[in-house]
Amino acid sequence: MKKVKIYENRALYRDDFRIEGYTFGKGKKSVCIVGNMRGNEYQQIYTCSQIVKALKMAEKNGHLDPNQKILVIPSLNPYSMNIEKRFWPTDDTDINRMYPGYDQGETTQRIAAGIFNAIKDYEYGIQFCSNYLNGRFVPNISVMNTGYEDIEHAKLFGLPYVEYRRTKPYDTATLNYNWQIWACKAFSFYTASNGNIDKESSVQAVEAVIRFLSKIGILNYKVAPGYESQVIDTKDLITVRTRAAGIFEPAVDAGDTVYEGQVLARILNPLNGEVLSEAKASCDGIIFYMYDGQLIYDKTSAFKIIPM
Repeated sequence: MKKVKIYENRALYRDDFRIEGYTFGKGKKSVCIVGNMRGNEYQQIYTCSQIVKALKMAEKNGHLDPNQKILVIPSLNPYSMNIEKRFWPTDDTDINRMYPGYDQGETTQRIAAGIFNAIKDYEYGIQFCSNYLNGRFVPNISVMNTGYEDIEHAKLFGLPYVEYRRTKPYDTATLNYNWQIWACKAFSFYTASNGNIDKESSVQAVEAVIRFLSKIGILNYKVAPGYESQVIDTKDLITVRTRAAGIFEPAVDAGDTVYEGQVLARILNPLNGEVLSEAKASCDGIIFYMYDGQLIYDKTSAFKIIPM
């Protein structure tokens, strides 16, 4: 294992902005794994730290192909993480809406350009992401339909689901999209949690990455076969929205099987505890996403169901 500097930007009043990573092996740029790009992605940086530990042990024991290079960058935005702010502290811009970057542009454009220049030539790219929805997910690999997507390789992680989704205009400035345009097989990895550290889900994610590395021949290591991944199209997910605002009291969790008409959550009056509304399943299926905030607004996406 070797610690390397990916990007550095001089600062006037505080420590310089630095992005550092860890490399394993030499030679062909095979796999790049990146963690948090936003300041509240604690699960993402934690999971990457556990991958670093696992790869360090594998390399020490001679299980890694020394002629293939793996790069792990646990954090791409330490400034925002230090102050627990989701986006860039000074102007509230999102680094993951700046790719492929511009080295003469604004700060986040320069950061994106520095990162992308260092990682664009890897054959495979794995990004641990957080969703704009606040809640819990069934762990999955998400693949965009850029025309360069690789569903079959996404299945090698052995997770229950591979999510296939249509590209939206803002996606064209994300890391995953630009990785694919530069001929990298890129995958967005969503664990069960967004912000909070979920150790059980993190262990599952590390195992999935080790499984993937083993199946593409970089890691010589016996792993459990995992799931036979089911491909789901985002447009087929059934959304259940709330009909009142108040305290959110869920009755199910992500991954649970539910039936049409089943009560998924109750919305309570915060002052007197009365049930204002019930969110019910509109079909038989599996909970793919569940909102997990304490309070919820009216007409909010509380659940997304994979129909059966």
